[in-house]
Amino acid sequence: MNGAVATVEGTARRWRPGFPLDAARTLLPLRRGPADPSYRTTGDGAVWRASRTPAGVGTLRVLARPAEGAVEANAWGPGAEWLLDRLPVLLGAEDDPAGLVLPPGPLRDAQRAAAGVRLARTGLVMESLVPAILEQKVTTREAYRAWRTLLRDFGTPAPGPAEDMWVAPSAREWAMVPSWEWHRAGVDPKRSATVQRAVRLAPRLEEASAMDHAAAFARLTAVPGIGVWTAAETLQRSNGDPDAVSVGDFHLPNTVGWALAGRVRSDDAQMLALLEPYRPHRHRLCRLLASTGAQAPRFGPRLAPNDHRHR
Repeated sequence: MNGAVATVEGTARRWRPGFPLDAARTLLPLRRGPADPSYRTTGDGAVWRASRTPAGVGTLRVLARPAEGAVEANAWGPGAEWLLDRLPVLLGAEDDPAGLVLPPGPLRDAQRAAAGVRLARTGLVMESLVPAILEQKVTTREAYRAWRTLLRDFGTPAPGPAEDMWVAPSAREWAMVPSWEWHRAGVDPKRSATVQRAVRLAPRLEEASAMDHAAAFARLTAVPGIGVWTAAETLQRSNGDPDAVSVGDFHLPNTVGWALAGRVRSDDAQMLALLEPYRPHRHRLCRLLASTGAQAPRFGPRLAPNDHRHR
């Protein structure tokens, strides 16, 4: 195993990235809400993730040592070696943030301030696809609650010393979740049916992690119920895709329109036109805009939660 050694407390690896790296902010988009059972941060600054890898379940602990220019990682479970082997890729070693060239001004200043933030690449499609489906057309609060409920009821306890962390169900286990349990978790029949279709095609969908932008989108969106937004939200994480724009997002067009054109309200077409000069780094720019807190003024009511558990 490249760069890893076995220890009494699991398996360990020390990696020197050779570029500025903010590991915590790089990994943050992989968290599905502040109480995600598969993701945790601890007081020492470490990030813990529980994943289902091709080699089996595994728990990864990542701790940056900025003063030493290094990252320390520990892993447990059958998937430990797989997780440590892919540590550099996970933390953006294959990402190219310098490819996004911005004109002088506030955005370039924000880019400089975020020099250590890379696009994480997990290499695991289903891990990001299922929660993205759960987030379709609902508030994040509803989706995060469903994710927590389903992981704790049908997932696998994460290996290693972390308590109350859970690995998402396998494709077979997702397929066996009965309809009333989806309902109890607050997931409507349309979203649960999309998950069921996706997990039946899991091996084919996982292949998208090694595909280019166009081929990966085509593979995912061929599944009924998986549109451009869901595919983008997945590939941003599984592939570290810098150009995967979340078309169909409730807030993103207005954020982009406000930041790039001073326009209070924008639709998807207007957003894409503004982003076009920044291809193939459109998602990277969107993420940078979000980090600045740029937000168009809001005039209407917030999206109201729909509690499907009581229908």
